[in-house]
Amino acid sequence: MEAFDSVYARLREIMLDNAPGQVVAKDDTGDLIVRTSILDPKAGQPGWFGTVTVKKSYVAYHLMPLYGDPALSESVSPALAKRRQGKTCFNFKTVDEGLFTELAQLTRRAAGL
Repeated sequence: MEAFDSVYARLREIMLDNAPGQVVAKDDTGDLIVRTSILDPKAGQPGWFGTVTVKKSYVAYHLMPLYGDPALSESVSPALAKRRQGKTCFNFKTVDEGLFTELAQLTRRAAGL
């Protein structure tokens, strides 16, 4: 985990700073879960907004609004898309301020700002 501490810290900061109005459901070492303030009608619980999680070989940044918003998803640059796994997840092993700036802007748009 120590190898990814700085990566996790920056991604956690990006998620929290750029998604005001969302609800922090969990904020433990290496595991941040952020939910929307709107209830999911199927689950009866707040919807998923994003997560930042330290994995064995990378830090994962999930941004759930990408799943339901094709325009937002298509706005991802080719450089950031290289870090993408699936529709909503970006994986990082090192701090990349250029990509982190784009990720912050993407997170703000996902939050409706």
